[in-house]
Amino acid sequence: MKDQRKSEIKVGIMTLAGIIIFLWILGWAKNFSFTSHDKSLNLLFENAAGLEVGDNVTINGVRKGYVEAMTVKQQQVDVKINLDLDADLRQDAKFSISMLDLMGGKKIDINPGKSSKQIDYGKTYIGSFYADIPAVLAMVGSMQGDLTKIISEVNTTLSSMNSYLSDKKMENNIKSSIDNLASLTQKLNLMIDENRSNVNKLSGNAVQLTEDAKSFIKQNKNSIEKSMTDLQSLIKESELMIKKVNGIIDETTNKQNAVGKLLYDDKVINDLKESLQQVKELTKILTDQLKEKGLKVDAKVRLF
Repeated sequence: MKDQRKSEIKVGIMTLAGIIIFLWILGWAKNFSFTSHDKSLNLLFENAAGLEVGDNVTINGVRKGYVEAMTVKQQQVDVKINLDLDADLRQDAKFSISMLDLMGGKKIDINPGKSSKQIDYGKTYIGSFYADIPAVLAMVGSMQGDLTKIISEVNTTLSSMNSYLSDKKMENNIKSSIDNLASLTQKLNLMIDENRSNVNKLSGNAVQLTEDAKSFIKQNKNSIEKSMTDLQSLIKESELMIKKVNGIIDETTNKQNAVGKLLYDDKVINDLKESLQQVKELTKILTDQLKEKGLKVDAKVRLF
């Protein structure tokens, strides 16, 4: 009886262990867990090709959740993910769909971000889709017509270039141009060799001229500084003189001096005109008398 009871206990233990291992494998494969996942987040992707419900959600490459549901909304896909309780995401977190491995499959990878504020799980965030090998191959397939056209145009261009370069006249022209270039280079080298001494002499003269200029400036530094000081004084005096001349002009224009009164006072101008008119009349009388009988003076002089 004791042996039979021990056998039943062993069978029960093995059965319980098998059930536990089965549930663990089932939970791992289907992302099912007896622990609660109360962190849900909605993401929007323009393309979610290859992503399926139950696929992994990783944070910096570490599995921290799974895809719970997917809904197509017009030109976008709404993906609901479920995260572990210890997942710590920030407001600047980045979401992307990438390849799980080279054999296929997709996952959602999350960059948790570095912001000081935690993410708002009530909002919907925009994610990005990284093209995988099948997407690249599909893109290349869609470009097959364009590639054929481009290859045809390249062939046409190469054929034109071959016919152009195989032209004897063109070939002779290219050879002639190369010969002329070689001759020009040789002549230029010869000219440089012949004038090397002159160039060196010219460089030496330039250096000597620079040294002489430095020496002259150094020797006459005080005189130059004095000349600059005198020039500044002259400029200041010229400015003062210009101000005085402008002041005189303003006074003259505003009739504040004798010249201004003489030039701009209407009374003085009228008196001057009247005096000139009287002188003109007197001159006319004297001229008429001199032409007739001589100068006639009729004056009454009273003495006391």
